Amino acid sequence: MNAKQIKRNAVIGILFFLPVTFMLFLYPAQHHYNTLDVLSDKVTDLNGFTSDTDQDIVLDDHLTVLGFYGNHPMEKHTASSNLKELIYDKFRGFKTFQVVIVLPEGTQAEGQELKAELMKHEELKYWHFVYGSPNAIKAIQKSLNVPDVLDDDLSTDNVYIIDKELNLRGRLDDRTDNEIAANATAYSKYAYDAIKVAELKNKMSEDVRILFTEYRQKRKGNFDSTSRRANDLKGTDE
Repeated sequence: MNAKQIKRNAVIGILFFLPVTFMLFLYPAQHHYNTLDVLSDKVTDLNGFTSDTDQDIVLDDHLTVLGFYGNHPMEKHTASSNLKELIYDKFRGFKTFQVVIVLPEGTQAEGQELKAELMKHEELKYWHFVYGSPNAIKAIQKSLNVPDVLDDDLSTDNVYIIDKELNLRGRLDDRTDNEIAANATAYSKYAYDAIKVAELKNKMSEDVRILFTEYRQKRKGNFDSTSRRANDLKGTDE
């Protein structure tokens, strides 16, 4: 075999084995991703709430982005626009996905006004406003078991990810690589500020995608890991 043939065979070998090698490196990354942590469980469902549609809106068996807009929902126009463009538009149509905004009874007119603003270019099929008493709204927020408190008008700019089993999902350790390298104290990510575009785009979008990946793996029977829970971090069992 002459040098020309050896060179040609070597090139063919490289072209053949390089994609295979790349896939072998990629395969573990696809099957050993970090799951989205369970920060609290037993989130209260929307029992007794009315909705802006003919159907009953519930959290159970849905992947929900949950928000609280309080007595003046139109004041959340910026947060709503960010949420729609960066989260809703990306995941709408995915099975069981929904955005649910909780409002006090009596704000239906302003809630519909806000929805009309968001619907100027398309129908918001998977975006729901639900209405309940102040006590019922406080009960749902309390069940999240987070440091947040609602403003006096029952609102917050934060939104939350609730999974199909009524667990609050997020990150037990939200430190950056630099913070980890500096041995900074771990802190969790339990909510996402809808006013901050970068937070929705770089963190919440990725976390929702991870949760969809988890459910897809479970349906295929390939999911062999439980999500970390807040109690695991504390070293306690319930």
